[in-house]
Amino acid sequence: MNGLTIGRLAKQVGLGIETVRFYERQGLIKPPPRTDSNYRIYPEEEVGRLKFIKRAKDLGFTLKEIKELLFMQHDPHATKADIKKRTVEKIEDIKKKVQDLSKIQGALEHLAGACDGHGPLSECPIMDALTGHEHEHHQH
Repeated sequence: MNGLTIGRLAKQVGLGIETVRFYERQGLIKPPPRTDSNYRIYPEEEVGRLKFIKRAKDLGFTLKEIKELLFMQHDPHATKADIKKRTVEKIEDIKKKVQDLSKIQGALEHLAGACDGHGPLSECPIMDALTGHEHEHHQH
């Protein structure tokens, strides 16, 4: 029988076996039928599908978004504009995340700058800020 075991499929794509099983449970790939000897053999086409999923995930698409992209790939009514719209939405989402991370970085840099790194933990302004006790300690 032509096809790949889950181990070979995972190795060819550069994923772990559990990741392939997870994608299967999420409906991103179809569970293959079992052979007479009870092995699950995946068709060769799943290599391309899994590579698509992996690349899309690396670009920040969620599994839900990837499922939609996979559906659109086989939808005769889908257009380049549909895919571009999804991509532009993803760009905006990433820009928002970058802004949020930048704010977090600034807050952490402020906290790190407030601590001289010496003395007991009970006088640490970083821990005080994290526990909400930043106003209880005053430096002399």
